[in-house]
Amino acid sequence: MAILMTPELAQPDTCLRIGDFTPKTNLFLSPIARFCDLPFRLVARSCGGIGLACTDLLSPHGLLKENDKSMYLAATCPEDEPLCMQLFGEDPELMAKAAQWAEAHGAVVIDINMGCPADKVVKKDGGVALMRRPEAATRIAQAIVEAVKVPVTAKMRLGFDACQQNSPQLARMLADVGIQLITVHGRTGAQRFGGDVDRSGIAAVVEAVADIPVLGNGDIKSPQDAKEMIDSTGCAGVMIGRRALSDPWIFRDTHAYLTTGTIPEPPTFDQRVELVIRHFKLLVEYRGPRRATMDMRQRISWYARMLPKTKSLKQNMNRIGSPEEFYEVIGQYRATVAGST
Repeated sequence: MAILMTPELAQPDTCLRIGDFTPKTNLFLSPIARFCDLPFRLVARSCGGIGLACTDLLSPHGLLKENDKSMYLAATCPEDEPLCMQLFGEDPELMAKAAQWAEAHGAVVIDINMGCPADKVVKKDGGVALMRRPEAATRIAQAIVEAVKVPVTAKMRLGFDACQQNSPQLARMLADVGIQLITVHGRTGAQRFGGDVDRSGIAAVVEAVADIPVLGNGDIKSPQDAKEMIDSTGCAGVMIGRRALSDPWIFRDTHAYLTTGTIPEPPTFDQRVELVIRHFKLLVEYRGPRRATMDMRQRISWYARMLPKTKSLKQNMNRIGSPEEFYEVIGQYRATVAGST
């Protein structure tokens, strides 16, 4: 299968360190809720440039009970290294036990979610709700740090809302109990994904925790955006989420731009289509035919943003019910576009 590949670096080319772990680049794949499963991580890694990829949010209850949903979200393989597993919750003891589970099952970094604004997470006092209770958030962090040997990190926002923007203070408290890296999404929880990212807020966290690295996150849609984030905030690297869903090559391109000042030629139409096909094959392998077709109905709208003439592709893909129908639809689309050029 012809997929544009970027060889992994023999040695890290970044001074970014997370405890005793040194990623090969300072570009991280965000734990994108509902999307960052093993098939997608493998697809994104195949495009090159990722220093560390993270799982979807993992429930401590689900991990410790090893229920089907949590086992799928935590699934990994040798090609999925290095891997960070992200936990969400409010119980320090339970979170610590889940971190031990994650460490035993392949995580080289444990991340604590303190930024998810989803109602179902916030109502359980997890995610960004922890920013309203910095002492509780710190107790969770300390419990996990003391429970595992791998580095522990935290992902947060600027604050719970505009009236509670306490990210510098919370970041300092977390660093004092052993957190090794902070990722800051430059919006409040109340903003969700609306409005502009406030890079000055990220810079304030960088200044507050000068002894550990900080990653900037939010609205990084191009290599130039990543460089501007780093230059304007002083952060050590960036975490990229939604853009990767439509263009996984953004890590390759950003790494090249940050290290050489140039951006590689964009992937061809055929390379993008082959990536979609590979993603589907991985979904079938790990999820089974029925769920793979359901998942691809959602995924195709993201990939379509970087593909031409996709109106019929999206319409037809939304009706597929089997792998055979997927291959028929993608084959017809490919032939139609090729015939029109």
